[in-house]
Amino acid sequence: MLKLEHPTTTVTLIAPQVEELTAANAARFRQSVLDVIDDGNSRLVIDLAKVITVDSTGIGALVAVLKRIGLRGDLALCGLTDRVARNFQVTRMDRVFP
Repeated sequence: MLKLEHPTTTVTLIAPQVEELTAANAARFRQSVLDVIDDGNSRLVIDLAKVITVDSTGIGALVAVLKRIGLRGDLALCGLTDRVARNFQVTRMDRVFP
């Protein structure tokens, strides 16, 4: 489900290997990323380039990840398709996620 890359820097790139981040898989995605955080990785970039659909459950999973990181790290999203970016605008999550 996830592709993890640990370059020599302290940023971890997470690339979901799914086209949809929805109720069908959001809990598994959330737990996988929370495990990465619990392993000591607190600067994350989530690359959503392969994701074409994110529903409210998927957004909720991303919010849970953001809450877990809190003030001890950073979370950035990249590679949003137009459709996913539009979902973030409609829900105003584009103001929450950099």
